[in-house]
Amino acid sequence: MLTHLTILFSLILNYPVWFVIFCVLTGAGYSLILYYRDNKLNEFPLWLIYLISSLRFLGVSIISLLLLSPLLRSTTKTSEKPVIIIAQDNSESIIHNKDSAFYRVEYQEKLNDLANELSEKYEVKTYWFGDKITTDRTFTYNEKQTDISSLFEELENRYSGRNVGAIIIASDGLYNKGYNPEYTSFSLKAPVYTIAMGDTTIRKDAAIAKVAHNRFAYLGNKFPVQIVISAHRLKGLTTELSVSKKDEKLFSQQIIINNNSFNSTVTLILDAKESGIQRYHIRLAVLPGESNTANNEQDFFIDVRDGREKILLVANAPHPDIAAIKDAIENNQNYEVETAIADNFNQPLKKYSLVVLHQVNAASKIITDIRNSEVPVWYIGTPPPALSLGINMNGMSNKTNEVEAVMTTSFPLFTVSDELRNLIKNMPAVQCPFGNYRTGTSANVLLYQKIGIVETQTPLMSFDPNGERKTALFIGDGLWKWRLRDYAEHSSHKLFNELITKTIQYLSTKVDKSFFRIFQKNNFYENEAIEFDAEVYNASYELINEPDVEINIINSDNKKFPFVFSKTTNAYHLNAGMLPVGQYRFEAKVKVGDKQYRQNGEFSVTALEVETVNTVADHHLLFNMARKHGGEMVYPNELGKLNTILQQREDIKTVVYSEKKLTDLINLKWLFFALLSILTLEWFIRKQNGAY
Repeated sequence: MLTHLTILFSLILNYPVWFVIFCVLTGAGYSLILYYRDNKLNEFPLWLIYLISSLRFLGVSIISLLLLSPLLRSTTKTSEKPVIIIAQDNSESIIHNKDSAFYRVEYQEKLNDLANELSEKYEVKTYWFGDKITTDRTFTYNEKQTDISSLFEELENRYSGRNVGAIIIASDGLYNKGYNPEYTSFSLKAPVYTIAMGDTTIRKDAAIAKVAHNRFAYLGNKFPVQIVISAHRLKGLTTELSVSKKDEKLFSQQIIINNNSFNSTVTLILDAKESGIQRYHIRLAVLPGESNTANNEQDFFIDVRDGREKILLVANAPHPDIAAIKDAIENNQNYEVETAIADNFNQPLKKYSLVVLHQVNAASKIITDIRNSEVPVWYIGTPPPALSLGINMNGMSNKTNEVEAVMTTSFPLFTVSDELRNLIKNMPAVQCPFGNYRTGTSANVLLYQKIGIVETQTPLMSFDPNGERKTALFIGDGLWKWRLRDYAEHSSHKLFNELITKTIQYLSTKVDKSFFRIFQKNNFYENEAIEFDAEVYNASYELINEPDVEINIINSDNKKFPFVFSKTTNAYHLNAGMLPVGQYRFEAKVKVGDKQYRQNGEFSVTALEVETVNTVADHHLLFNMARKHGGEMVYPNELGKLNTILQQREDIKTVVYSEKKLTDLINLKWLFFALLSILTLEWFIRKQNGAY
């Protein structure tokens, strides 16, 4: 809080000070000449003559002074009290110990008393932190995560340049989000004091420490789940780990705890038998004497999808390019690849999301099948005229050029990493046919040809949204060399796979032609707000948002929660707040004219159990944080001495700031009106008394 102390004014002249004498003499002379020889003033009272002559003297002197271009210097002094920041850990782990009653009542009173004592001398700001940082919350201890590093970032952003006296952080030292606060850079030059909350006693406890699994699986496939179990002071006991889905037990295993600081990892394979979001429950049997049983159970969710996108690779003959492309596509588990020789392939194309053709002859039957379908196609080699791929080629011959690739600076269809851009510059040359190339107006070129040292505008790889079907063309032979170069430089195929995968993703993604669309995540954590976005289109596929969009969110007990979307600029948004852990489905609808559109879907809300897994306070971290930033660590029963410690510090003091400002005196409005008033008053008195 800034407090104004005083404002001092002084006058600065651009000429020697003694020039002011001439200004005064000018005013005096003008006044004497005007009023001494004026016979009309003989009848005026003497005091009136003195008054009007003084006004004329004052007015002329001020005007003369302004001709010297004087400056008015103002000095403003302000003071700022030291800011003491109190940040309170509001996460669940604080009350998962034997002192929970103390932290709910007595500790809160002590901290409030400390804040009141400090506010008598300092400006006190209080924050609560967990997975978020707020100022408008009380002691609830219900945050699902603890992020101390974000607290430092927030304070740095808010108080940079302020007179921060000290930062007091009350926590148990347990963090499970963000960076290690001990190594977080912090530019505020203020001591950090820590209040060591929680209990450092290691108690009897067995816990599900971590569950690792894929976010989704495919129907009919198997998927792995990895469960990490920890146990303390339970040596010699045996517990049971079980995994179930609804009322069906899918897995169980006896866990023998062979030491007092026990860790074990159990890996199991489950079957994806049903499509949709599936909820699985993990349970670790409770053992005698456990101090915390909340961490013995945990749920996880798997999004089981009906099947992978099918990609067809068709070649005129076996070629190493096919193997390179196939390996890159199969690196992404969303795709399933089939390969075939053009002359031997005779199947319908409807089941494929994309067909990749490698140097297939124009006379092949599959060329005709593609022309009669809407399946996207990627052609590699010299394209047959029957396929419209956005590039026209004339004057072709059997001659070829060795061509290197140059990537365009701006490509609108998908993003390319800087690492891939740098690699493209060093890729080996590929063989391209010699001829005349003409690019269509709708084509988007990703790679141009570089012949020798000349960078041409001839396309090497381009994309074209050909009506309802997306197409791509790579006019070259030798992609397999690029894969080898990537491995030679990086010991992996990551960048080559990026080029192929992003091409496949763009081409195989179906264009959504529906008039009503809902967008949402498939899985939320219990501390996240459930948010949806929606779009509505008219018959011309223009975005509209006049009609209301309604949605019912339905839980596993078939209880409905109705909501209405808020309208944005040209779409819709809904924040449904936070929901309990479980599986949900939704039914959304909108009426456009006399037509009603509906969209259904499902999502899950997953529990965050990280605050209950480890409840042993880390006071060592708090001690190191305080020592690193020039403060001390105290315990909750020592809060009373914090005020004394801070007042004894000589570096926590009020700061006084001085601000100097120069203003041209002639620009001051009040001076203008003062001068105008003086001259007006003189003129009025003269006129009133008959002197002109």
